[in-house]
Amino acid sequence: MDVNQLQKRFIDYTTTLVQEGFLDDQFNQLQQLQDESNPDFVFEVVSVFFQDTDRLLNELGKTLELQNVDFKKVDAHVHQLKGSSSSIGAQKVRNVCIAFRNCCEEQNIEGSLRCLQQVKHEYSLVKNKLEYLFSLEQQILAAGGSIPTWNE
Repeated sequence: MDVNQLQKRFIDYTTTLVQEGFLDDQFNQLQQLQDESNPDFVFEVVSVFFQDTDRLLNELGKTLELQNVDFKKVDAHVHQLKGSSSSIGAQKVRNVCIAFRNCCEEQNIEGSLRCLQQVKHEYSLVKNKLEYLFSLEQQILAAGGSIPTWNE
């Protein structure tokens, strides 16, 4: 596949991720901050998001398993996850976090456990999609091209 085809696939795929609600304009803004002086900026930011989210989901799972759930602690973790997902434009993850925080406020253990599963599901989907997007980037760069910018 030549560079132009890869670039078109990249733009089409990114546009689809926005149309399907996985990403929002924040991701586009992140991409605009990337340039020749920092070509891996988006990858690095998203990699930190992946690491933080894996840690937070693990902590949330442990905290919700306790006999006496500390909902303030759960809410603090969910608030952090909501903020980090917003910062990279992971819209569906952020939206589930909003519902999750409501469950924390109500101290609803069943709702919180359900939201944790939803967050894990949405996170897994967006992580796989972003990993594919980054693999397209690597193919474009390996073929001597530059990463195209996209607009909604």
